[in-house]
Order: sequence, then C-alpha cells, then structure tokens
Amino acid sequence: MIKIEYPSYQPKIKTEKGRELIFDPYRKKWITLTPEEWVRQNFMQYLVHVLRYPVSLIAIEKEILLGEVKKRFDIVIYNQDTVPFMVVECKEMNVPLSENVLHQALRYNTNMQAKFIVITNGRYCFAFKRVGESFEETELIPEFGNA
Repeated sequence: MIKIEYPSYQPKIKTEKGRELIFDPYRKKWITLTPEEWVRQNFMQYLVHVLRYPVSLIAIEKEILLGEVKKRFDIVIYNQDTVPFMVVECKEMNVPLSENVLHQALRYNTNMQAKFIVITNGRYCFAFKRVGESFEETELIPEFGNA
C-alpha cells in the first residue's frame, strides 16, 4: 500500500438546483460532487502538484469501448508520445480496494496497455507495474519523467 501525502487544496464548491457541484480546474467545468468525484479531484491534485504530471498529458473520465460495451475510465496519463502510461481507477472512500477493483482497472487497460495501474479510494492506494505480460505491485507511483 502507498501512503499519499495530498497537497493542500481549496476546491470551489457551490449548490445549484439542490445539487452540490465542484469546479474541476482540469476539465474547466462544474461537476456533480459525488464521493468518487471528491477522491478523483484530490488525486488529480496529487498527480499534478506532487508528482508533476503535466495536465496536457492527463485525460479524465473519457469513454472507451470494451468489446461492444461503453465504459468510462477515471484517469489516464499519457507519455510524451501520447501512449497510455498509467491508468488510475478511483473509488469513493468507503469502497474497499478489492480484487474486483483491480480487475476493473485491468479490463480498462486491455485496450490501452499502460505500464502502470493505480487504484485508490482516497485513503488507500495501490500501484502495479507491468512486468512482461503481467503486473506486480510496486511501492511507489513514479514522478513524471522517472519511470
């Protein structure tokens, strides 16, 4: 398990038509504030401000096809050649990081073939690095340019 030291973050939050919204500075729009979105926003702060990943190389909640089924991944980081480098699956804090969560990220990675997979619920975080045809747990998420 990886201990995440989140940077200080003061999100913009508002209520509109009875819903709480959070401003996503990366997608530049207001998003419904769900427990999973809270984790995603804080993890994005960590990726950008601590690990120094350029926002221009990060995709958030984009649609992918798994066979004929449309799914949305949480976060994908690309390398400078726009090849998927890391897939991040976010869950809300009360969702345990089980094998099912890992398998979900692995399924998303079937099409992308990223080198790293990260699963997090905000409290806990696990990272896996591709070694040959499989993934092995690693004790750190690499900083930008260090993998």
